[in-house]
Amino acid sequence: MNKKTNILVFPCGAESALEIHLALKDVMNIRLVGASGRVDHGRMIYKNYYGNFPNIKDENFLSALNQLIEKEEIDLILPTHDSVLVHLAKNQDQIKTKVAVPGLWQAEVCRSKKKLYKLFSSYSFNPKVYEKIQDVTTFPIYAKLDEGQGSKGAFIVDDQKTLESIEDPENYVLMELLPGEEFTIDCFTNRHGEVLFMGPRKRQRVFDGIAVQATSVPLTPEIKEIGEIVSKELKIRGSWYFQLKRDVNGELKFLEASVKIAGSGNLYRGLGVNFPLLMIYDYLGFDVKVIPNDYKIEVDRALFSRYTVDLEYDTLYVDFDDTITKDGKVNPNVIMFLYHQKNKGRTLKLITKHRYDLDQTLEDLSISKNLFDQVIHIDMEDEKYKYITEREKVIFIDNAFEERRKVKEELGIPVFDVDALGTLIDWKE
Repeated sequence: MNKKTNILVFPCGAESALEIHLALKDVMNIRLVGASGRVDHGRMIYKNYYGNFPNIKDENFLSALNQLIEKEEIDLILPTHDSVLVHLAKNQDQIKTKVAVPGLWQAEVCRSKKKLYKLFSSYSFNPKVYEKIQDVTTFPIYAKLDEGQGSKGAFIVDDQKTLESIEDPENYVLMELLPGEEFTIDCFTNRHGEVLFMGPRKRQRVFDGIAVQATSVPLTPEIKEIGEIVSKELKIRGSWYFQLKRDVNGELKFLEASVKIAGSGNLYRGLGVNFPLLMIYDYLGFDVKVIPNDYKIEVDRALFSRYTVDLEYDTLYVDFDDTITKDGKVNPNVIMFLYHQKNKGRTLKLITKHRYDLDQTLEDLSISKNLFDQVIHIDMEDEKYKYITEREKVIFIDNAFEERRKVKEELGIPVFDVDALGTLIDWKE
């Protein structure tokens, strides 16, 4: 793989697509392309982004997809939504590149809880499922959409009245209530049918069907046995996951399986298991090995903001004390920001009233003076605005309000405190 391998992520704004981007953006021989049927967060991180792409139900979807494949020379498509998986698998013979899906049957079975539970009905880990409302004699039970994702549309049914109020029971799976611990097991099965990795994680906090807090837990013989059965029965290939939950007796019961990369698979990426990269290598015909680190890890996720700003600038004047530094040490967030701007080809000018030997302080903090195109060291009584020669496409960064106020009033240029620097980062890769 000496040349760049072009990977299309579709749709590219889902949580799993954001994880794919994080997992692959720094791999030297991978080039990412993102597409979505609407304008979504993918536009903030995918440098090669196609928003408002035709919906899979549109007549021109396949022709538009093939045009994109040819234009971007796509080597492999990573689908990130169950319905997209099914559609691409169904039309694989009309798509001008490979799709990372084991097959249409697998995609359709994993899309439907009813089909999954029917497939595993002979196994003791399969939960009790009620074929029709009349079969339910004890409460509470659990109702979830047959083709739902996560826990969306799912609810506890406490009594007969609630059960009979379900307007479209044919679209729901009625099953035993599983009140115990819930686990997701992230897996990788190669094209030879060998399960090379299983990593259980305990789902500790869930938001909108997504595990936002999870902790790695040991792979028990019971979980491993269930995972081997699921992989074999589904004839899975690539990165996938399945979920288990304990019943009232503490026994593990099967919830679902999916033949796509999990959005919270980043937990095991922290231990050295890069599921998207394993998937790519396997589908391109390479044999892979998995060598995870062995220690406990926890992930806790929250919303992360990225910005687009209507501001053009070529030059940055930046303060030193309490701006580049914090509590006498380097502020890593500001240094990252400065290197980001340097990579964009912008001019960096350090302007400071540092009271000590600036060269020695920079050396003590391992900050290269060459990071800056110009260093302006002025007296404590002097004014910084006097040394800013540009009047257009220039910004000023300083933690001190009074310094920012003077520059703003005298020059009328944009000024920023350290907390606002994140708005000026272009995350697209």
